[in-house]
Amino acid sequence: MPFEFEKQKIKDVILVKPKVFGDNRGFFMESYKKSEFAQNGIDVEFNQDNHSKSSAKVLRGLHYQANPHAQAKLVRCVKGRIYDVAVDIRPKSETFGQYVKVELSEENKQMLFIPAGFAHGFVVLSEEAELLYKASGEYAPQADRGVFWQDEDINIDWEIDFEPILSEKDKVQPKLKDINKEELR
Repeated sequence: MPFEFEKQKIKDVILVKPKVFGDNRGFFMESYKKSEFAQNGIDVEFNQDNHSKSSAKVLRGLHYQANPHAQAKLVRCVKGRIYDVAVDIRPKSETFGQYVKVELSEENKQMLFIPAGFAHGFVVLSEEAELLYKASGEYAPQADRGVFWQDEDINIDWEIDFEPILSEKDKVQPKLKDINKEELR
């Protein structure tokens, strides 16, 4: 099997560790295989691929799409290093408001599966970072939403000793207690 699937403290979030075949010429790995992902709890139809590039100290998030446009994501960092964060915003979930944080990098080649019903964000730890991620739905601007990255009720430990660079939108996102829960799964 070319993947190891590791359930995180929030059971629906899964860290995917691909088997990497490397030698003096470089490496080869499978980054997605529908049948194996489905056998391991990731039975999602991905409809859009995204490529993101960010500079050092950039923090993006926490973003999600409201229903009926909620997206599951499979995120990997192909250049540089990030902390990737998924926050459970499913109102009826026993882990509502809790988060998972993992380091994704070009070195570890790991991927994070984030189900629909989660807010997603990341902070760049290297000079720059590039992410490739699959999404289960197409981007719908009318459903674009967010949660404040420093919401004290979530209390994410970003493990950074710098002031992150944020978009104007991310500076003023609402706190989790103030989002419209009717729009969520």
